[in-house]
Amino acid sequence: MSGKPKGEQHRTGLLNGFAAYGMWGLVPLFWPLLKPAGAAEILAHRMVWSLAFVAVALLVVRRWAWAGELLRQPRKLALVTIAAAFITVNWGVYIWAVNSGHVVEASLGYFINPLVTIAMGVLLLKERLRPAQWAAVGVGVAAVLVLTVGYGRPPWISLCLAFSFATYGLVKKKVNLGGIESLAAETAIQFLPALGYLLWLGAHGEATFAQEGVGHATLLASTGIVTALPLVCFGAAAIRVPLSTLGLLQYMAPVFQFLLGIFYFHESMPPARWAGFALVWLALVLLTTDAWRTARRGRAAAAAVPHDRTATARTNPVDPVEA
Repeated sequence: MSGKPKGEQHRTGLLNGFAAYGMWGLVPLFWPLLKPAGAAEILAHRMVWSLAFVAVALLVVRRWAWAGELLRQPRKLALVTIAAAFITVNWGVYIWAVNSGHVVEASLGYFINPLVTIAMGVLLLKERLRPAQWAAVGVGVAAVLVLTVGYGRPPWISLCLAFSFATYGLVKKKVNLGGIESLAAETAIQFLPALGYLLWLGAHGEATFAQEGVGHATLLASTGIVTALPLVCFGAAAIRVPLSTLGLLQYMAPVFQFLLGIFYFHESMPPARWAGFALVWLALVLLTTDAWRTARRGRAAAAAVPHDRTATARTNPVDPVEA
């Protein structure tokens, strides 16, 4: 990375960002290919094969020092276990939702995830919101109420996906592990229960891995690649482009999922559902605009600092070592 010009770095980061969120957006096309395996069996295979894929990647890059450090920190290990539990719920609900004909409702979960993250910051971390953020959260709550009327029930799939992923993100911030390392730790915790479940299915003659042919078995094994590859691309993007850019790119995934739900899976969108989604998108516009303005003011303030320091240096010289 260090030898490339800044512009080329930015382009590489953008390409990786588009690749990561594009793959996450198109993944609803993959899960139905794994039928007749049920959601629980697919989830278990995803855990097992993700660990295998990530372990090979870590062997190639020889990054194992973090594992010993993690094992010596019980609190951090407990947080990784909590993160693994929440991402298990998220993965399981998402796979079930897609294969049960709820792709649009699943996409809504990732649209409202930023709003849930903000709400959790206020409730759990006592963060203070700017007026535009309060407005976005308020509009988001109104959207959920409208969708509840439209569905005839609360949008449980969306809420479960949003809250599980927001909690997962909150815990991961406290763990502070890299993307590949974090996935390796989480899937290592998931591995034994997942493998035990697959062995139990096999013992009862209910596993599809060995019964549906080589193609089906290969697809189940490829869940590891489907899980880890976007994360690798995301990691490459995160170190090359600003967070504000990643914040905009993140909406690619639910947009793709939403479009697939309507045009590929032909899910219905009655007027009340359109109204709810419109409110969610309005909330995201408020949120994104506020974030963009805040980032722009921050860059302007940072750009002004060298001028201030220069002016101060003319009248009040500073020792170069202290500077």
